[in-house]
Amino acid sequence: MSKLKAGNIKKGIYVLHNGKPHYVTKTQFVSPGKGSAFTRAKLQNLRSGATIEFTFKSHDSVEELDVESRELQFLYNMDDEVVFMDPRSYEQTNVSVSLLDGKEKFLVPELNVYIQLYEDKAIGVKLPPKVKMEVTEAEDAVAGDRQNAGKKPVVMETGLVVQAPLFVKKGESLLIDTETGAYLSRSN
Repeated sequence: MSKLKAGNIKKGIYVLHNGKPHYVTKTQFVSPGKGSAFTRAKLQNLRSGATIEFTFKSHDSVEELDVESRELQFLYNMDDEVVFMDPRSYEQTNVSVSLLDGKEKFLVPELNVYIQLYEDKAIGVKLPPKVKMEVTEAEDAVAGDRQNAGKKPVVMETGLVVQAPLFVKKGESLLIDTETGAYLSRSN
């Protein structure tokens, strides 16, 4: 573990706060005209899931956690868990669906993701920025239908519903943004 000054606390890192592991979900560095600078951070407790806001003064320091990141391949969903496999050792790892925070609809077969581990326990899942998915349901476009700015809902292979252009048809592959769930482009 290494020490970080308050000004170096950034979104996306793992820190030890009050003896408990936390994930930094948001930060704001404030440098007022009078007084010393400080960092306002939103921290999510990795054990309880509770979120707190904490203000670190500029001279405060915090321990950054040693979090291992391992690349694994998605295999399948199983009730309230998702099963991943290490492509080198073929070792399987079960991860709670709650760690995906609603992003399980982006998991397609053989998708590589990064699992963050702390003390050999999964604490986070990082998806690639975009994923290639196949359209399983798409209504035909109606000529002259421009009320919704040339977009229509299409259903992807995982059940995810995406607003896509009118020209998209069933069976096509699309690139979908995993942060926003938005259509990016067609894929070959």
